Amino acid sequence: MSASVTNGIVIIGAGQAASQAVMSLRSEGYEGPIRMIGDEAEPPYQRPPLSKKFLAGEIGFDRVELKPAEFYANAGCELLLSTRVAAIERAKKIVLTSDGREIAYDKLIIATGSRVREINVPGFDLEGVHYLRSVADVHEIQKNFKPGAKMVVVGGGYIGLEVAAVAKKHDIAVTVLETAERVMARVVDPIVSHFYERIHREEGVVIRTGVTVAGFEGKDGRITHVVSGEGESFPCDFVVVGIGIIPNTELAQDAGVTVENGIVVDEMTRTSDPDIYAAGDCTNHPNGVYGRRLRLESVHNAIEQGKTAAAAITGKDKPYNQVPWFWSDQYDLKLQIAGLSTGYTEAVTRGNPAEGRSFAVFYLKDGVLIAVDAVNRAPEFMTARQLIAKQVKLDPKRLADETISMKEVANA
Repeated sequence: MSASVTNGIVIIGAGQAASQAVMSLRSEGYEGPIRMIGDEAEPPYQRPPLSKKFLAGEIGFDRVELKPAEFYANAGCELLLSTRVAAIERAKKIVLTSDGREIAYDKLIIATGSRVREINVPGFDLEGVHYLRSVADVHEIQKNFKPGAKMVVVGGGYIGLEVAAVAKKHDIAVTVLETAERVMARVVDPIVSHFYERIHREEGVVIRTGVTVAGFEGKDGRITHVVSGEGESFPCDFVVVGIGIIPNTELAQDAGVTVENGIVVDEMTRTSDPDIYAAGDCTNHPNGVYGRRLRLESVHNAIEQGKTAAAAITGKDKPYNQVPWFWSDQYDLKLQIAGLSTGYTEAVTRGNPAEGRSFAVFYLKDGVLIAVDAVNRAPEFMTARQLIAKQVKLDPKRLADETISMKEVANA
């Protein structure tokens, strides 16, 4: 596509998928104008470190921003930051901003990502109740990091447990409240859940599962207690709520673009409107490995869909069809997940999660490897990721036998 295109490409959103789309559009030879619209003040940055090293104060913003602002200027991408999009008018092919601007497009990429799921209980608006999704959120939470402070984490998923791990390093008393009967129940098998519960308890974190939050109580406008639906009261100086995210699909839906558990796209990230593409957390896309549609919340998905959208716009269709992968850093533990374990018929453990700090769980469906959870086991993760894509049958006994290398397992 040449520079003769009048209005060029508009990208709504300024996250991982949006940044990748800019890089890939230029690398694919697109020469027309690009405008990126984001509601935060900062240029695109990585979100995973926010609950890890950035929250811990171990790295600064320069280590989480994807590219410095000069990159976008040099790439000919106009950044419209601190700007919210109010509507998409598909018939006119314009984007309306909340401050009254009309921005025309030839092709549009919706990369609006997701937002935190807020808790709606009495006291939700007390000072000291925090969420973690942005750099600004991190700065507010860090103000509470004082030795001896009491923190309650509502939600025992990735974010909640990562925040708990960082807080313990700052000598904070941490209690995690999880509604489900085990932590990370939505994403891992009980074997992995029980391992993380053990590790956190050994580190001094109080883990309470099967606990609902009924409300927050405070004094002089600031939170002092979390009250459970079971009648318990947990004293605290501040709270971090991590109960999931919601895809930002409202703009697409209001514009009449098909939305069903995410913005519905094809394997080239095209939406129901041929001039609109979507990428990242906000999408629902087909996956050939698993033979079904998925909505994924992952960096890998955002990057690859950003690449795919750019390729499609420039007439170089490159279907997106990959094994999903995710990771979580807690203490000295790196959890790496490849694939999706939903529907597995057998779980095979390699290593000893009951005592050690390094193991892997392989998930087989009728003998075929469909997913792996690997804790401090990079070889198992890397090999399994390749095997999942090939959809091969494996011998469970060989998988479990640590005297047999993963290379040997793969080549059997």
